[in-house]
Amino acid sequence: MNNWRFKEIVVMSVLSVVFAVVYLAFLPIGKVLVGFFGPIGYDLIFGIWFIVSIIAAYIIRKPGAAFISETIAAMVEVMLGNATGPMLIVSGMIQGLGAETAFAVTRWKNYSSWVLMAAGVGSAVFSFVYGYFISGYAALSTTYVSGMLVTRMISGALIAGVLGKALSDGLAQTGVLSSFALGKEFRKKRTA
Repeated sequence: MNNWRFKEIVVMSVLSVVFAVVYLAFLPIGKVLVGFFGPIGYDLIFGIWFIVSIIAAYIIRKPGAAFISETIAAMVEVMLGNATGPMLIVSGMIQGLGAETAFAVTRWKNYSSWVLMAAGVGSAVFSFVYGYFISGYAALSTTYVSGMLVTRMISGALIAGVLGKALSDGLAQTGVLSSFALGKEFRKKRTA
């Protein structure tokens, strides 16, 4: 983080805290969905739990933004009382690593919609593999588990990738991100 500006660290931290609260707010929604659809219910909205990594990386555009923001969000969520406890921090790190991998493949130079969606899918795959071993998915049928994975990947692409981009673009259009990489990109588009 040697080449990070102080305001980038602050914005990433603020986003992480805000989304930690959002993550907690979505837990009851996930439980309702599980009540209706079984374990796959959480996978329908799982992308929400990856969104800060995509938003932070898209706005700041520096190595580590996805991983660090998701890790901070998980730590804050634990401090706010998530019943999962400290193991949630490991989950956050794994989700952030999944998103970070997609950006690393492009050497942190491509933040197109497709890369943002791939980052959401990366978080989905990494978190699913981790969850498979700690959540007892092996007891479920292979078809059902495959459906859970595909559903989570779609949720990661659409909720984290597409919605994350839309939220970030909306912020950039207001001008509040004018000194960040995303804000500068929007300024160039307007003057072109």
